[in-house]
Amino acid sequence: MPASPPLDDDTLRVLIPRLRRFARSLATDPAAADDLVQATLERALTRGDTRRDEAALQPWLFSVLYRQFVDDHRRAARWKRIASLFATEDAHRPPTPDQVFDARTSLSAFTRLPADQRALLMLVSVEGLAYREAAEVLGIPIGTVMSRLSRARQALRAMDDENDPAAPVLRALR
Repeated sequence: MPASPPLDDDTLRVLIPRLRRFARSLATDPAAADDLVQATLERALTRGDTRRDEAALQPWLFSVLYRQFVDDHRRAARWKRIASLFATEDAHRPPTPDQVFDARTSLSAFTRLPADQRALLMLVSVEGLAYREAAEVLGIPIGTVMSRLSRARQALRAMDDENDPAAPVLRALR
């Protein structure tokens, strides 16, 4: 199989925001997420010729980033939790109290999921990767992607029901 062409700076520069977003979903600290992206880019530049499919640069970079994250945490023997996610504010209108509550509740539920489920939700729901691409990134079978994703979504729904005071009433009406 021929080696992939060397990576150029412009190609990588376009993907950095996506890599940062994915890294911030895994790391608890923005500085740690930036370190993770830097390590990924370094590996991409030094070992870019190991890429099998030159058209699949983005999934390959996500895979490198995820494996770097797992390796870092195996060495440290602990998993870190997400500190902030989806922290965007509308400069024109501040969020309503209900929106703040919903966002905090969702983030709290998201951080209680296992890291493998959080990673899948980020890759599929936020980054828009197909199940097959997410499977390649994480190095797991596509069936495992589907079952973990289903369990993650089910867990989020269950946690949402726990935080909704009307949930018991709504369940009784179903």
